[in-house]
Amino acid sequence: MRQRQALATRAVAAAMFFLGLTLTACSHAEDATSAALVPWSAPASVSVIEEEKSFENGGVKLSGTLYLASGRKAQSAIVVTHAAAFPSRDLPLYRHLKQMLPALGVAVFVYDRRGSGGSGGDLQASDYALLADDAIAAVRMLKADARIDSQRVGIWGLSQGGWLALLAASRSSEPAFIVSVSAPLVSPDVQMMFRSTNVLRINGYSQADIDQMRAARQAVDDYMRGSGDRATAQRLVDAVKTKPWFKDMYMGETVSDRATSRWRKEIEFDPLQTIEGVKVPALVIYGAADPVVPVAISVDRLRTAHPKFDLAVIAGADHSMQLSVPPKVQMDPARMLEQAPDSAEYFAILASWLTRQGMAGY
Repeated sequence: MRQRQALATRAVAAAMFFLGLTLTACSHAEDATSAALVPWSAPASVSVIEEEKSFENGGVKLSGTLYLASGRKAQSAIVVTHAAAFPSRDLPLYRHLKQMLPALGVAVFVYDRRGSGGSGGDLQASDYALLADDAIAAVRMLKADARIDSQRVGIWGLSQGGWLALLAASRSSEPAFIVSVSAPLVSPDVQMMFRSTNVLRINGYSQADIDQMRAARQAVDDYMRGSGDRATAQRLVDAVKTKPWFKDMYMGETVSDRATSRWRKEIEFDPLQTIEGVKVPALVIYGAADPVVPVAISVDRLRTAHPKFDLAVIAGADHSMQLSVPPKVQMDPARMLEQAPDSAEYFAILASWLTRQGMAGY
């Protein structure tokens, strides 16, 4: 027990140190790769290997990059599942995993989501189950690597990726643990209503605009759920499609046929049902100041239905575990790809939990 506590303490210290690295200017971070070339450099304690790897699921080839410490005994690993808006392996959002976890003995595999980057397939022809199965296939691929401990491979996901991580664990016994960050435990239509409402609030639109947006979105969702009609939904969408905030609804100008609509299939998904099948250790993390996900509702649902998971709500943190980014910047689509965690509490909790589960330690 004392040894496990000591490891956890050291892991937290490493995470806190990593925060200092994260807050360094991006140009400094980029220069770090060439630090070994200067005369005053010293050999690092941990050398991280970057290796291209690919795997298949359902006849589709997906590609990613594995980050692992060299020269160590078989280590644990995580597979990363993407948020809806973050399909690529090279985003700043994942930098903390690549830089922090290999030093703690946890390899990281980030792959391009199907239909993006170096991965084949068509995202539009997929569903949540297929995306979760992609992650399961990635876990299986890592288990076959002699450098990875096949009993200690899990999944880390943010937002939609947090759903997918839990869904993967409910569909397969392959993942050994789950870290789910900012995953809304409400249906997608409820989550998107919450998000769109907050986007308009943050950008200073009037309550009349908010009410009109909500009425249009609700009409579309009612039609998709079978309790409304398509003509009414289309009429309300037509009335708002020229509004400057229409893009913030993330809806098309034409209401699609519910018989073939991808959105109809998505809003039938209840994340709470997914959780029931998860038998492995899971850490669920939220930001207390998240404008994207209804955190209070998600936490209440989780505690009521499934209190077995470890739960943390990070003070002041947003959807991407940031403390320093103003809400208007958080919700700006042009800036979304810049998002990256900077919460020391998040780093500490992640490192400490992985260590307590026997997945990390150095």
